[in-house]
Amino acid sequence: MVPRDYTVFMSDRPIPCLVVSGFLGSGKTTLVRRLLDEAQATGARVAFISNELGELGIDQAMLGGGEETFVELAGGCVCCALNDELYDTLIMLKEQVDPDRIVIETSGVAIPHDVQITFWQPPIKDWVSEEAVVVVVNAEQLRDRTEVLGTFVEQLENADLIVLHKVDLVEAQLIEELKTKAAAYNPGTPVVAATFGDVDPRLLLAERGPRDEPPVHVEHDDCAHHHHETFESFEVSVDPGQTQAAVEASLRAHGALRTKGFVVLDTGESLVQGVGRRIEFSPPPAPVSEDMLGRVVVIRRVE
Repeated sequence: MVPRDYTVFMSDRPIPCLVVSGFLGSGKTTLVRRLLDEAQATGARVAFISNELGELGIDQAMLGGGEETFVELAGGCVCCALNDELYDTLIMLKEQVDPDRIVIETSGVAIPHDVQITFWQPPIKDWVSEEAVVVVVNAEQLRDRTEVLGTFVEQLENADLIVLHKVDLVEAQLIEELKTKAAAYNPGTPVVAATFGDVDPRLLLAERGPRDEPPVHVEHDDCAHHHHETFESFEVSVDPGQTQAAVEASLRAHGALRTKGFVVLDTGESLVQGVGRRIEFSPPPAPVSEDMLGRVVVIRRVE
């Protein structure tokens, strides 16, 4: 990426950036929603950038972010296809919002290291005070050793903090063992257990001292340099008025790693989220626009 000729005209105060990463279905959006709640409660001006592999604005609808504080980069991987757009977005946020902190939620297949490279591009490098990477791990996936290769490992190798998430779905006696397993991918990295994104914001947003030297930037046209696994994303249309069981069966047929969208069941509107074969339905956290109903994004691995 060739840096553009931008002039940052807002205040020169440093801005810390937090990258929230984790494999598909780990619960990153739930964690980010908690940070949004904390920002609203404390009056902090926090800018949120969300990236999802599909084309729908599902995370924005779930988070309920306003235009000034929430930017969604959809339709690609923020560490690859959308790297330039991330750069432009960070510049825009500095100039137009000048937030106290920036939180970036990556897609489930992004590698945090490659997102961090953007922080070292001028003029961004002059006002990012520190960056930290929190990697969210689905405890159930780690227990069952599903999807714990490739991208999963690379994400953990970049972690400053690991959140062992959804521990309510595993046996209580296994939690400490799973924390040890997660830490083994990146020895010395702290691991905290959580459910429903309930992590002390002070832990997530803590200053972590001076930054290391910038990573070496490798020019690329695609994602091959960091051994991206191959995934495909497509949209499934769901007719209204079906039962939950019928919609669940139709979505399972796609062999998805992750499903997310809004449907109209025979009982009313519902947010549907799936991780592997686990598919859950819940009331939408906010009003859903009509054009988003009946549309579900499916992400699956390409064999």
